Amino acid sequence: MNASNAPTSAARPVALVTGARRGIGRAIAVELGRAGFDVALTDAVASAELDAAVDAVAQTGARAAALVSDLADLATHAALLAQVEAKLDGPVDCLVNNAGVSVLSRGDLLDVTPESFDRCMSVNLRGTFFLTQTFARYLAEGGRRARAAHRSVITITSSNAIAASPLRGEYCVSKAGLSMATTLFSLRLAELGVGVYEVQPGLIETEMTEPSRARYDAQIAQGLTAIPHWGKPQDVATAVRTLATGGLAYSVGQAIRVDGGLLVNKY
Repeated sequence: MNASNAPTSAARPVALVTGARRGIGRAIAVELGRAGFDVALTDAVASAELDAAVDAVAQTGARAAALVSDLADLATHAALLAQVEAKLDGPVDCLVNNAGVSVLSRGDLLDVTPESFDRCMSVNLRGTFFLTQTFARYLAEGGRRARAAHRSVITITSSNAIAASPLRGEYCVSKAGLSMATTLFSLRLAELGVGVYEVQPGLIETEMTEPSRARYDAQIAQGLTAIPHWGKPQDVATAVRTLATGGLAYSVGQAIRVDGGLLVNKY
């Protein structure tokens, strides 16, 4: 797929947002377009939804490109970065690790299948870890001139990196591992002047969370969250924009919770 015909500027930095077809990923891509980035959006398959997300980014005045990428296929990661650079005419300065999968089916922890466990690990943890590693090496190579004032890696994990949900244990394990991976990369890349951040969304209204809507509506009404309603994808996108534009440039290794107080200890 080709980049959009939106107006260009040689000074614009480039962001890559994985899993940007809809929901949180799409909101992040659009918000980064508003923030002055040109944006590459990936998804596992080509679709009308992905094309529509590209159009939404282009409406901000940014250049946007759609790329099909299987995050679990580690051999394609370096080529993905090269594709982004070619399509958007500049080096990638910001990686947003948003792509992820949920469990194949919710159920008893004793019934988790190797197939569902391996799927969560391959995409959520293994794929994201090695894309981040590839991007870190890419940034460390000489000859690339950063366009962004603050280069960054922003990884979207989940409140389930902290809070246990036994009905989808393999998802929780993958996100907990990803949280640690993000902390490790934040230490390693600080010396390169690259900010590495974790954003932990709580209950966010998306297609992925829709099957659990009724159950969590009841729990929110009973005080599960301090702010008594679901979050929106835009809430996460606003946090990502703050991080990508250097709003927390002196922070290393802290997770940013966008959860309405879900994880605050209370009694």
